Amino acid sequence: MFSITVRDHIMIAHSFSGEVFGPAQKLHGATFVVDATFRRPELDEDNIVVDIGLASQELHAICGGLSYRNLDDEPDFLGINTSTEYLAKVIADRLADKIAKGDLGPGASGLTGLTLTLHESHIAWASYERDL
Repeated sequence: MFSITVRDHIMIAHSFSGEVFGPAQKLHGATFVVDATFRRPELDEDNIVVDIGLASQELHAICGGLSYRNLDDEPDFLGINTSTEYLAKVIADRLADKIAKGDLGPGASGLTGLTLTLHESHIAWASYERDL
């Protein structure tokens, strides 16, 4: 299996509901390093996994749509605990939609999997992995 990873970041504000979140129930900020890893069993006709430039561009567009926002105020997230795990799935699904629409180029049609990792810090991160 071949893979490439591109990286970006998001800076958001949010709060959580539920005692399990302790002080994070209050509004707070978070900065995440975002890694998107694209997988395929064989390289395309150009001997690449996917166009890194297009992958970076589309990940950046998704991250830009989330950054500098209070997710508690965003219609897509009303009443949802926007945990690191949940946000990894949201970003992965949005990226998968872009792949399906052809936004990452024709070679992306051979991608079989995507892993999205959000790094909360140097000691904690969460990932969501999906098939394409």
